[in-house]
Amino acid sequence: MNRIRISIIEDDLQTRQMLQTLIESKADMYECDGAYGNAQNAIDAIKESIPDVVLVDIHLPGGITGIECVRELKIYCPDTEFIMCTSLDDANNIFDALKAGATGYITKASVPNELLDAIKVALNGGAPMSGHVARKVLGHFYNPDIQKRNAEKEKLSSREQEILAYLAQGMRYKEIAGTLQVSVETVRKHIHNIYDKLQVSSRTDALNKVYYST
Repeated sequence: MNRIRISIIEDDLQTRQMLQTLIESKADMYECDGAYGNAQNAIDAIKESIPDVVLVDIHLPGGITGIECVRELKIYCPDTEFIMCTSLDDANNIFDALKAGATGYITKASVPNELLDAIKVALNGGAPMSGHVARKVLGHFYNPDIQKRNAEKEKLSSREQEILAYLAQGMRYKEIAGTLQVSVETVRKHIHNIYDKLQVSSRTDALNKVYYST
C-alpha cells in the first residue's frame, strides 16, 4: 500500500518541525514529501513532486501568501488536497482560501488533535474545517443581510451586474464603455435599468442596496 505523500508550507521552524513529526508518527500511512519555509520554494518543488496533500500557512515571507500559493499550485496540481493550517480565522481569509482552491481550513489551535483526521476527511472527498470555522461559513450563507443583498442583485441581468461591479470600483461611464467595448449611451441605458429595477436614484443608493447595506 502506497503511503499518502504530504507537503508542508510553514515559515515558523518549530511549527514546521512539529507538523513533520506528527506526519512521520504515522509512517505506516503517511510520509512527509517536503517541508518549506516560503511559498516560492514550495511552489517550485510541489509543481514537480505533486503530493497528495499540502498543509499551508497563510502568512509567509517573500511577498507570496499561502492563499496565493494555493491558487497557483492548484493549476499544476488539480487533484492535490490543500488544507490551510493557520492561526487566522477571520471570514475574509477563510473565504479567500476556499475560493483559491483549498478544501480544508484548520486553525493551529486544533493541531495536532484534528489534523490527521482532517487529512483523512479531505482524501475521502470531504471539506475538513475547525468547528468555529465551519460555523462562520454556515453563518455567511444564512446571513439575512447577505440574502437580502443577493436577492436585489438577482433582479439584474448579468450585464447589469457587471456594470454595477465596475461602478463599485469607481469607474466612470466612459471607462466602463471602453472596457465593455460599447457606447457610453449603452452604459447609460443599462444604469438607468439598474436604478429602475433596484428602485433607487443614484450610484450610491444602488451600491448600498446590493453591496453594503445592513
